[in-house]
Amino acid sequence: MSVAGSEVTGAVGDTVTALPLLVGVAVVADLRLTWLLVWFGVFQVVWGAYYGLPLSVEPMKALSGLLLAGALTTGEFLVAGLLASVVLLAVGATDSLARVESSLAEPVVRGVQFAVALVLLRTGVELGVADPLLAGGGAALALVVLALDRWNLTALAVLAAGGVLAVASTGVPVPAVPPVPVPSLGVPDLTGAALGATVAQLSMTVGNAAVATSLLLEDLYDRDVSPDELSVSMGLMNLVAVPLGGLPMCHGSGGVAGKHTFGARTVTANLVVGGIYLALGVGAVGLLAAYPEAILGVVLVLVALGLARTSFRTDDYALVAAVGVLGLLTNVGLALLAGVLFDRARSRWLTDAD
Repeated sequence: MSVAGSEVTGAVGDTVTALPLLVGVAVVADLRLTWLLVWFGVFQVVWGAYYGLPLSVEPMKALSGLLLAGALTTGEFLVAGLLASVVLLAVGATDSLARVESSLAEPVVRGVQFAVALVLLRTGVELGVADPLLAGGGAALALVVLALDRWNLTALAVLAAGGVLAVASTGVPVPAVPPVPVPSLGVPDLTGAALGATVAQLSMTVGNAAVATSLLLEDLYDRDVSPDELSVSMGLMNLVAVPLGGLPMCHGSGGVAGKHTFGARTVTANLVVGGIYLALGVGAVGLLAAYPEAILGVVLVLVALGLARTSFRTDDYALVAAVGVLGLLTNVGLALLAGVLFDRARSRWLTDAD
């Protein structure tokens, strides 16, 4: 097993977008950061060992973004994650992912991603204006990191600065492990918002976390891991972790690319990053209450800009923008439905015209 320094730096590459979202979710939701991090670490190790590859584990970005923006309650967020996981497990187990993917045009999926980016951007700005001086300091730090040509590290740098401020306010936390969460037996928050968010997340997961990740693993590591296999593993890990304090997770081509860019070539990178998350989980107790919301706002803006940058990797800019703006003004589920209907009507019209 390789223990090269590149595996360590490759492990860091997977935390660039994941860690800011994890902390953000813990700040705004009634979820313990410790268990979010612990389950994240556990499944980094599990899937790395199972596939024998530096496979990524990431938060489900659409659901996390909607939660951070206040469009979902904590209960709706968790229910949507569980619903999406059941669908992913069923679709993957029956080798049906290709049929699901074919029903979703890429510009529509990119539009959903852009909508989440816009919602995150709005929330980040709202948090930042509450303390303009502190937010300005965070933005200045981001600009310095950007000037050093390290765009992919900006959110992580600002997040770390907020952590330093929290430690300065509360002192160094004493490592501790809270009680294991007990699955709730209450009535789930199965609402229209949760259902819409589920569909929106699935539209992104099928394309990015399953199909695109499968292709990237073949391109970068010459390994044949089918989209259906990835779909099953995503469904299984959430059905285990979410009832026990985790947040909805998925694989993702961005995380695989990030690890590879930073030097990861073997499963060692997953073992390293899993250990990092587990160590952070044990040591993070007590910091969240002091984490500055204005700094979190800057982090969300940076995450939003990163999502927006990748949203327009398609030729149909107009449809991406239209779905995104509609999602911002209404909700992401409605925007997805409108985008799918418009794309099918346009395709039918073009076929008839020919």
